[in-house]
Amino acid sequence: MNDDLFDIVLKKAILKQDVYAKTFDGFKIFKDALQNITNEFKKKLPPDENRITFEFRDKGIFEAELKFAGDILIFMMHTNIFEFSRNHEIMRDPYIKEDISRSYCGIINIYNFLADSFKYNRENDIGYLIGRIFINIDNHYYIEGKKELGLIYNNIATNVLTPEAVKSIVEKAILYTSNFDLLTPPYDEVKEVSVFDMRSSIDNMRLKTGKRLGFKFQADMEAENTNFR
Repeated sequence: MNDDLFDIVLKKAILKQDVYAKTFDGFKIFKDALQNITNEFKKKLPPDENRITFEFRDKGIFEAELKFAGDILIFMMHTNIFEFSRNHEIMRDPYIKEDISRSYCGIINIYNFLADSFKYNRENDIGYLIGRIFINIDNHYYIEGKKELGLIYNNIATNVLTPEAVKSIVEKAILYTSNFDLLTPPYDEVKEVSVFDMRSSIDNMRLKTGKRLGFKFQADMEAENTNFR
């Protein structure tokens, strides 16, 4: 291996390791924020109200879960580092053009599921990716996602992943989820049921349940142009 090739490989490898470390540290901040918000909610909950659940669970190094009311938010850190495609809007940002290494990011995904889907092992139920957080070498972040998440946190040049920023992101994710209600599916899609499903317990029926199942559901901001590395 010639020296130039070795330098290129080494530089890229070091960059990805550094971005991974930033993302990993950022994910720990998310876990802290989830725990703190859970504690705050429980303090405000009336003593005689035991129907409403607000629970944080650390599911391992790369996963955390927040269960509240009838919903679950799952935060998952991807173990790989990604680069935005050349066609992505972020690549036209002067901040990225100034230093292309800033376009390499780790990702934290936020998924929304119904709590009952896990409680009753309804394996056919549907969850939704409501946002994904990209974190770069400068500890700056960019979010693609639904409404509050995708529209507010899209300036990677100025967004720095601080504990205060993470708390705001989590709160917006909770707010969006709370307003993202379960809609009844079209009648024609659920009018037939097999004998097998009917004989099964109602909580384990193979009828899919999802907040927008049977309805068109698209990300507010297209994320198709991101390259996986």
